[in-house]
Amino acid sequence: MADASQVRRLHVAGAAPYDVVVGHDVLGELPALLGEGVCRVAVAHAAELPDLAQRVLDALPADVEVLRLPLPDGEAAKTAAVAVDAWERLGAAGFTRSDAVVTVGGGATTDMGGFVAATWLRGVRVVHVPTTLLAMVDAAVGGKTGMNTDAGKNLVGSFHEPTGVLCDLDLLATLPRPELVAGLAEVVKCGFVADPEILRLVEAGPEAALDPAGSVLRELVERAVAVKAEVVAGDLRETGGTGGHPGREVLNYGHTMGHALERHSDYRLRHGEAVALGMVYVAELARRAGLLDDETAARHRSVLELVGLPVTATDAPTYDEALALMRVDKKSRGTTLRFVVLEGLATPRVLAGPDDALLRAAYDHLRGSG
Repeated sequence: MADASQVRRLHVAGAAPYDVVVGHDVLGELPALLGEGVCRVAVAHAAELPDLAQRVLDALPADVEVLRLPLPDGEAAKTAAVAVDAWERLGAAGFTRSDAVVTVGGGATTDMGGFVAATWLRGVRVVHVPTTLLAMVDAAVGGKTGMNTDAGKNLVGSFHEPTGVLCDLDLLATLPRPELVAGLAEVVKCGFVADPEILRLVEAGPEAALDPAGSVLRELVERAVAVKAEVVAGDLRETGGTGGHPGREVLNYGHTMGHALERHSDYRLRHGEAVALGMVYVAELARRAGLLDDETAARHRSVLELVGLPVTATDAPTYDEALALMRVDKKSRGTTLRFVVLEGLATPRVLAGPDDALLRAAYDHLRGSG
């Protein structure tokens, strides 16, 4: 188990407060996060990660009864059929409200495992053990759970806060580089909307930002988690912020277009890659709307390119197809599209119902034709 001095505990305040534990070799913290009185634990894990799941299982108390819930890989896990199968297995095993779910995997596993925990007996405790950078800084923190439908991504879901999140940075050493790169998109997002020091760290050492064993990536994870923790503590259910701040909606920066591109690709485009493209899009939209200066808009491309994220949508739908996909985004209100944009670094706002000419021009820019 890690030296206590090397473990960072980031507290997420709110009605059901919890800690996010960040460090190396911290799986031994799992029993404390689960709490007392747990007789059974369902470990929901990506089926392709049996070895990582076993490492987590080994950290559980010996007297705890374990049920494995292997899930399909990626977005294929987030379907109604998968949820029903998990519910049936929990029922057959006799899971009660005093039992718990532990998720082991990336963002899709966290989303679906969290949704199963949120809906079984109207809510049982859940601890997330994210194994990807994306899940550590985004999906595992904040209590959002969800699954997909044919109409779009994450359209069915629930808010269900975990009892703890365990970010063992050693798990990132198993991650293929493209997945690590994709995860940095959500980190960079936090830099633009709230903590510009993140951008400075990435620009100063893009390779260091991708080194799971180094201090830079650890600081980036801690800073991104801290941004999300502060936002969700003030606006858990995305009802809005104060003083013109978008509240939790700010965490969707780049996601309206990102989700559209992700859905169009049938999820072959990684979430982080889609979000990177979405950030380039909203930066250009804000620039053309007279809200964002040229330098900050251009900085989106330069920072994302430094770490190998895409900045041009080369295999994108037509504008009309993209617009139709964006209209089913959760942030839309009726027929009005809403975008989180910037008026400057760490100065976000919502732009509602922008002119179609602006939307189209920004999309042409994203596709490299405008």
